[in-house]
Amino acid sequence: MNKKITIVDYGVGNLHSLRRAFEFFDLEPQISEDAETILNSDAIILPGVGSFEAGMRGLKVRGLTDAVKTFAVADKPMLGICLGAQIMLGEGHEFGVFEGLDIIPGKVARFPELADGEKIPHVGWNRVKSPGGDIWNKDFYFVHSYILEPENSENIFGLTTYGGREFCSVVKKGNIYGTQFHPEKSGKAGLEIIKNFIKLI
Repeated sequence: MNKKITIVDYGVGNLHSLRRAFEFFDLEPQISEDAETILNSDAIILPGVGSFEAGMRGLKVRGLTDAVKTFAVADKPMLGICLGAQIMLGEGHEFGVFEGLDIIPGKVARFPELADGEKIPHVGWNRVKSPGGDIWNKDFYFVHSYILEPENSENIFGLTTYGGREFCSVVKKGNIYGTQFHPEKSGKAGLEIIKNFIKLI
């Protein structure tokens, strides 16, 4: 496959473990913080660990906000992971209210009060299921305190339950996907996510 896959470096990503996940399939994605490189890619990945505000600031100081939004409009394959998925929504409510990329309408909010004495952050393996069937029904690795709240139910592609609360763990809009969990840390099931994303390219 002679395709240009770019992992966007905006200062908050888990870049190298993600690249190794693609290398498992004999692909070598480039890591870049260059706007032109992103725009000329066949697919991009937005990784991320940290706060919503830090993620958006990382994009802005590198002049990447418009490039990522323009790429999204082209409906080419795009994958957001954890924070990378969160900043694809319209706004984040973490330590204030911050504007997101607004690729998918919605917001990122803190977990509501949880039952069963569960603690925040949500850390560890948990099941993802499909809103309309069993296309997921596998366990993936999560580390987060805030959750995806898409405005439109049609953008909810996966659901997970933690502390008695069901939340959106996968978003989708055309060829754009976002996972609250980390595929690169989720073993065989996570590699299946990467493989399915590669098929879109």
